[in-house]
Amino acid sequence: MAEPTPDTLVIGAGPAGLAAARALRERHLPYTHVERHSSVGGLWDIDNPGSPMYESAHFISSRTLSGFTGFPMPEHYPDYPHHTQILEYLRAFAEHYHLTERIGFERAVAGIEREDGGTFVATYADGTTSRHAQVIAATGVQWEPNVVEIPGYTGEVRHSVTYRSADEFKGRRVMIVGAGNSGCDIACDAAAWADRAVISLRRGYWFIPKHIFGQPVDVFAENGPAMPMRVEQAVFARLLRLINGDVTRLGLPAPDHKLFETHPILNDQLLHHLRHGDVTARPAIASALGTTVTFTDGSTEDVDLILLATGYRHTVPYAQELYGDEQHPDMYLTAFARTPGVYGIGFVETNSGAYGLMEKLAAMVASHIRDREHRPEQWDRFERHIATDRPDLSGAIRFVDSPRHQGYVDSHAISRYLVAVSRRMGWELP
Repeated sequence: MAEPTPDTLVIGAGPAGLAAARALRERHLPYTHVERHSSVGGLWDIDNPGSPMYESAHFISSRTLSGFTGFPMPEHYPDYPHHTQILEYLRAFAEHYHLTERIGFERAVAGIEREDGGTFVATYADGTTSRHAQVIAATGVQWEPNVVEIPGYTGEVRHSVTYRSADEFKGRRVMIVGAGNSGCDIACDAAAWADRAVISLRRGYWFIPKHIFGQPVDVFAENGPAMPMRVEQAVFARLLRLINGDVTRLGLPAPDHKLFETHPILNDQLLHHLRHGDVTARPAIASALGTTVTFTDGSTEDVDLILLATGYRHTVPYAQELYGDEQHPDMYLTAFARTPGVYGIGFVETNSGAYGLMEKLAAMVASHIRDREHRPEQWDRFERHIATDRPDLSGAIRFVDSPRHQGYVDSHAISRYLVAVSRRMGWELP
């Protein structure tokens, strides 16, 4: 058994792990940083085994509002950078803050156990161990695919986590199940390359264009006047109807919820392909026999490949018992587990760019860890706060009842609350 060290174990070298490492380093706190892959980037490295990345993937929040504080994305990047540019940015960030040299690559954590004294023992895939005072899980939420069964179907079925290139669709009759951002992207790839392209949706969605009046939509929204949420929903819903028209003409179901009550679908290319007949929209699957799929409206499609864009479970497989539920780990403000010394960065599900929230949460976690040694009364105070505080971070939005939206937060609401909590605790945020 390794000798105990009073440091923090950071697991994962994607954006969340890098944010955590920078926050610890800036506060001169000792830490051990491990990554199971051979380089920095997390899911943005398409060569990272198990990554959900595909060749046509782009960021869905704008370059302008998505970089880390003190290290903006390069001005020569497009409004919505390609995944290779995001990977380049993350690696440049890690080098700039001297984080790369501190990472132990090809160090896969197999399990974390909490000892009676409150320390944590990490066991690695190679059988070695290390002991730490704190653990920060920063391994992301898009590694464990949520796979649904389609009884009676005999064609090929696989999850979108396996998808890489539109070449896979050549000569095939393809159906995408699910209309999240990845599902819509992949359906557009199928529209251009497959012999037949279909997308199946259980519910209607609001499709938000990536640009409004020539600006990235998040920049447009951020620079607009502040309005009560009910007014904002009504105004932007009317604007989308003017821009997109009646999407039910394209075979899409009408949204069954108000604007902003689901994770935003930033995609206008799917509407383009639907208007041109390159892809066909169908409702939810009712049944299947052989390669023929029947939908809830009685229509049918004969397809030889079904690609499931049905999301992911937010698992922490090496320490699930410390983090709670597999869909939404039980963590205060999405970062502080109920067990002292256990933290997570990158588990926030929100309606805007996540990097700014990641770095704020990382700063709070690092500040709390520093308080444990230098301000123990403040550390105890915040531990009590974790146990009792249950803030409403919805921003007055009634998110739909679905697994993905369990624990979903409004970005403005959580940002304001993080600032308020940090001020009370005497912590500095980026």
